[in-house]
Amino acid sequence: MKTKLVKNIIAPLVVAFALLPMVAAPATRSSMEAGKLQGTWEMQITLTDCAGHVIRSFPSLIEFAAGGTVVESNGGTPQALKTPGEGVWRHTIDSNYAFRFKFFTFDAQNVFTGWTIITGETTVDATGNANSGTATVEVYDPNGNLLVSLCAETSGTRFEL
Repeated sequence: MKTKLVKNIIAPLVVAFALLPMVAAPATRSSMEAGKLQGTWEMQITLTDCAGHVIRSFPSLIEFAAGGTVVESNGGTPQALKTPGEGVWRHTIDSNYAFRFKFFTFDAQNVFTGWTIITGETTVDATGNANSGTATVEVYDPNGNLLVSLCAETSGTRFEL
């Protein structure tokens, strides 16, 4: 009788504790993503001459994929004149990340004109829905000669449904 009573009390408790994580208040999407870079971001890029003089500003869409890869497309250069940017990213410390990507450029006659490498750092805010950072922009000719080095300020928001 004692064993039956213990089973009747313990069994429902075990089930209740097993279900507790499912019925407890779920974490919000932003709290789960707080400080995390992985995902797709709508970015605003402000290109400067590294002395603070703005050259231009344009939108960009950047995907930081699981495993550390980056795919980027921007409105700063017509897509017919460049490939999408492809590269890598990694976590550095806290909510900070480093990234690097490269795209190839062409002229209006579809002749290869070189490539651009973007190297930067960004910080995701506590909400997980915004980030900001800086980057260097290096433009190379087809022979690998550095033509110009520029700077960029970046800010973005998470692209979601």
